[in-house]
Amino acid sequence: MQRPGRIAVIGVGNEFRRDDGVGWAVLARLSERSLPPEAHLATCDGDPGRLIGLWEGARLAVVVDAAHAHPGTPGRVHRLELDAGLLDRPPTTSSHGLGLGEAVELARVLGLLPQHLVVYAVEGADSTLGTGLSPAVADAVAPLVEAVEGEIARSAAARGPA
Repeated sequence: MQRPGRIAVIGVGNEFRRDDGVGWAVLARLSERSLPPEAHLATCDGDPGRLIGLWEGARLAVVVDAAHAHPGTPGRVHRLELDAGLLDRPPTTSSHGLGLGEAVELARVLGLLPQHLVVYAVEGADSTLGTGLSPAVADAVAPLVEAVEGEIARSAAARGPA
């Protein structure tokens, strides 16, 4: 899946751990939209090797993931651009054991970062076993879908006609 000009949109998480499934929920909605052919949607459990494989060679990678923040505001969205040098530690952490930060740093060291990487981290309220997002996180899904579509459109416009 390493075609030049590819856009990787990755929903990270676990749809069976309530709010940890927000990335998957955003991708499910995006799959119903008309996206440019260079946009490829994928879900991932957060494994750094798999993340790197999904975004390797992409001109743009957009990652949507649940995050824990202390103190937190469930449903609050953080937009991070992580492709410029070392990763600064944001006030949130991934809801997975090994976080996105480790995947980004490993990809940077290996020279496997996409040209541009944008992460949307959504503060969650409930990561217990079960399905369905908490109300605050569910309310963030539609605006996230619009934001990711905007990232894709800006990237396509900047690239120009194929």
